[in-house]
Amino acid sequence: MKVLGIGNAIVDVLCKVDEKFLTENSLTKSTMKLIDEKEFKSLISNLTITETISGGSVANSIVGLSQLGNEVGFIGKVKDDNLGQKYEEGLKKENVNYLYSKKDELLPTGTCLILITPDSERTMCTFLGIAGKINDKDIDEKIVKKAEITFLEGYLWDEGEPKKAFDKAINHSNKVAMSLSDLFCVERHKNHFLELVKHKLDIVFANEQEILSLISSTSFDDILALGKQLQKHIVITRGDKGALAIIDGKVTECKSKKNLKIVDLTGAGDLFAAGYLHGLINNLNVEECLAKGTELSSVIIQKIGARI
Repeated sequence: MKVLGIGNAIVDVLCKVDEKFLTENSLTKSTMKLIDEKEFKSLISNLTITETISGGSVANSIVGLSQLGNEVGFIGKVKDDNLGQKYEEGLKKENVNYLYSKKDELLPTGTCLILITPDSERTMCTFLGIAGKINDKDIDEKIVKKAEITFLEGYLWDEGEPKKAFDKAINHSNKVAMSLSDLFCVERHKNHFLELVKHKLDIVFANEQEILSLISSTSFDDILALGKQLQKHIVITRGDKGALAIIDGKVTECKSKKNLKIVDLTGAGDLFAAGYLHGLINNLNVEECLAKGTELSSVIIQKIGARI
């Protein structure tokens, strides 16, 4: 297996909203907020659903890798309920090896309400459900060892059981990649994430806002200095300013594609990671990896949802 993804198994519910809806519900645009089941039901009762799909950040990347012809797998926790069944079917339809045996649980399958404003930005309200209860027993070390790269998401990291799952996956991986996922995640777990970046991860994916928050800086030069100091593989997306990779201190840049009809930014980072990892596991050079990531993210932002 080329890449094994481990992340939150979340059913995405996409809805179009106006700026007023965000303000009225005290939501900060372009971030992710964790909510409980009661708040989820309250929010969705006032909305019209555009689309429902099997989601989750790393799962989106894994599907993208599968669509490019790579052998991939995914571990994420769902309940043996209607949404859990649909989630598994959605991955299998995309030729992803779903490597978790769902069972009856106290909590339901996780759900993410993705609110898309007219400027194409997405604001997420996530009810983790059983996805947030993943633990080390859910991670099969034999499966992890078979993958060339294990790809983790910052959304999954949390104190307690999820951290044990994270640690087990990292300790048995051949190579570990991780997405910082979201500004909310970085600010919540800044010290832990910094330790992971410095000492545990081989490849880090982040956008400019996330990596600046991680190092408590407002200067992009500080990011470059960090990359050179750590001698790690850090990949950063910068929106219309393009993307870059810092590998062992060397910086390689790629320009963004122009004149795109942007509809929805959901999954832009997920599909960028898919394209970049595709290049990596198929021995493309760093310029080609960045170009493939940019190509996939450019396609996904011109449609609704995070699946090509």
